[in-house]
Amino acid sequence: MSIESVATFRKKRNEALQFIQENTDLRPNYMLILGTGLGQLAEEMEVVKEISYDKIPHFPVSTVESHAGKLLFGTLGGKEVVAMQGRFHYYEGYNMQQIVFPIRVLKANGADTLFVSNACGGMNPNYAAGDIMLIRDHINMIGDNPLMGPNDEELGPRFPDMSEPYSERLMDIAKNAALESNLQMHQGVYVALSGPMLETKSEYRFLRLIGADVVGMSTVPEVIAAVHMGMEVLGISAITDECFPDSLKPVNIEEILAAASISEPKMTRVIVDVLKKL
Repeated sequence: MSIESVATFRKKRNEALQFIQENTDLRPNYMLILGTGLGQLAEEMEVVKEISYDKIPHFPVSTVESHAGKLLFGTLGGKEVVAMQGRFHYYEGYNMQQIVFPIRVLKANGADTLFVSNACGGMNPNYAAGDIMLIRDHINMIGDNPLMGPNDEELGPRFPDMSEPYSERLMDIAKNAALESNLQMHQGVYVALSGPMLETKSEYRFLRLIGADVVGMSTVPEVIAAVHMGMEVLGISAITDECFPDSLKPVNIEEILAAASISEPKMTRVIVDVLKKL
């Protein structure tokens, strides 16, 4: 796929931004990305404006089951927030620039902090379906990233540092929030692959060998784009299936969504409490 020029990107971003700003006066500092089966945060929000992705110029459209495909503007935890109810994945056929386009647009609208959630497979034997994990770091094995091609210096540097992609400050607040609510929250490394197929037994063994605790098909592109623009990031994973090679069994989307419904209230509690403390 061709990589667009800086001028083309800016034109598309500005047209999307103009549409959003014509439809809401809110300029939230806090942005949330809601992953597969993780819609409860949207229900907790006091929503004042919904905008469907298909109405926004140049926005991709969610094609994945359980992704509603809407921007929600409102308040959560006493803060003004904008939530992406549904995200975009590489396996859907979108290129990296399309996947991170909403983050670029909403940063221009005022967002400087990103809360990112996802559903993932747990490879660490100490994890179980229904648990949550604070993302301390990630490994990008998608085979692509959103910074390929011309760099827009207005967004960020050509070679952004990734020594702290997930904010230590926000992680400390999240850990305290989980403790105060008596919630178990693991801490570990998220590895992203392209998908959409799940991994083989040998792939799970390999991913554990290189230091990953959970595996998924999202999150990393959005985090790279956010860090490139100087945003602070907090990531939490909902563990929706157990990926242990020696006892691996087939999974289906219904089971994943059922496990997400167990993880979801825990993740929601932590994120709401973090927002309250900021």
